Amino acid sequence: MSDLILAVDQGSSSTRAVVYDSDLHPLASASRPLGTAHPQPGWVEQDPGEILASVVDTVAEVLGSVDARRISAAGIDNQGETVVAWDAETGKALAPAVSWQCNRSAEIVRRLRCAGHEAAVRRSTGLRLDPYFSAGKMSWLLEHVPAVADARLRGTLRLGTVDAWLTAHLAGAPLTDPSTASRTQLFDLDAAAWSPELAALFDVPLGSLPRVVDSAGELGRLRHPAWGDVELPLAALACDQQAALAGHAAFGAGAMKATYGTGVFVLATAGTVRPRPDERLLTTIAWRLAGQTTYAVDGGVFSAGTLLDWLVRLGLLDDASSSDPLARGVDGAANVRLLPALNGLGAPWWRPDAAAVVAGLTLGTRPGHIVRAALDGIAQRTADIVETMLEATDASESPEALRVDGGLSANGYLMQRQADLLGLPVDVASVSDTTALGIAGLAGMGAGSIGPEVIAAANPTARRIQPALDASARRRERAGWREFVAWASLPGGDGERREA
Repeated sequence: MSDLILAVDQGSSSTRAVVYDSDLHPLASASRPLGTAHPQPGWVEQDPGEILASVVDTVAEVLGSVDARRISAAGIDNQGETVVAWDAETGKALAPAVSWQCNRSAEIVRRLRCAGHEAAVRRSTGLRLDPYFSAGKMSWLLEHVPAVADARLRGTLRLGTVDAWLTAHLAGAPLTDPSTASRTQLFDLDAAAWSPELAALFDVPLGSLPRVVDSAGELGRLRHPAWGDVELPLAALACDQQAALAGHAAFGAGAMKATYGTGVFVLATAGTVRPRPDERLLTTIAWRLAGQTTYAVDGGVFSAGTLLDWLVRLGLLDDASSSDPLARGVDGAANVRLLPALNGLGAPWWRPDAAAVVAGLTLGTRPGHIVRAALDGIAQRTADIVETMLEATDASESPEALRVDGGLSANGYLMQRQADLLGLPVDVASVSDTTALGIAGLAGMGAGSIGPEVIAAANPTARRIQPALDASARRRERAGWREFVAWASLPGGDGERREA
């Protein structure tokens, strides 16, 4: 009997494999942490070999816990905009993977913006010119890594996001889906295909890019010597945030979720018609099922879990989980404010040169005040995005609550602050690993074994957090925050106030 589903959640800080039954209840899981390097300020990179090994090892571990012959479908989600370059003949990576968090392509992006290409890129892709996206990272690799340039001349260069790197080694050919392709800045949303014009603009050879397939369906077979003679039917590929959206069963227009992990990423399902553009937000693809594209509106806080990890390295926290009691242990933030911009400032501000700023320190400032200000900053930045989405969305499609998931959704102080600053209930998902659940659900849908209702039943709301801050106090806090961001995120990120 084939009734099990395998999910591979390949994220920024770890890889996780989970086997689910036909009702999407987990039966076995395994995870591996991943290292991250910061060779220069603003640079973030990972080892492609370690990423691949983490997938192979976690899958091997869970296959040892179940009857592998019962697996009817497998799905892989990936960390989105991260780029890998490799040689098609040797299969070896030609450079470290350039993380979605990395700003090394800032000069390339600035060059294109100064040449007047912003509007055309925005029109084709729904994305702003920003170092966050993959195309600039690919350009950087081609310009600065001799091995990448040499492979291009030989015709053996392959470039892609992490899903393409993994499927090249595990499925026999590099594959990606529209949800991830739409994050590269090389994918034309209207044509639903790689754009020759965009590839030429970024000087990326079209032949180096992976084939784009539906987000779910019969996509291929996964195999590896470490798994013995087991072949796994690949039935879903998706970007991690879109997988999390599916994990909330957010298939209807107007459904919204926020995932609190390395960053905070807010997505709202926008239906099958491309939404009208809003300069403050991104238009992306949620998924393509049976050839039909569903769009989403997107905005991200680039530093959330990374901000708490940074505070741990500074010695202000023992670990991320201790931030909740430490924040509750002080009476307010004592006028300390913290802008969580370790990797620049995303929606709706879009200031990639901004840096993290801590303001209001005095001799009376204690670690708890700084930690509380950090959590407040994450909640405020998320509110920036959600409020912008609600403004840009038809009121008839506004959600009654914000659905949340991810590791930081367990932080009670942060979730209460989120509800207070939004004036909107926050529904915490019962499943913390909503991303893995979502890619499993898409795989089951691709195999024809389950429908969206099974996903919804597997991930009900664990608890609803009601806002406790009155409307006038909320408006004051939000107005004060917007003034702080405008001051703290001036070019260069030095917080120096300048007269208009």
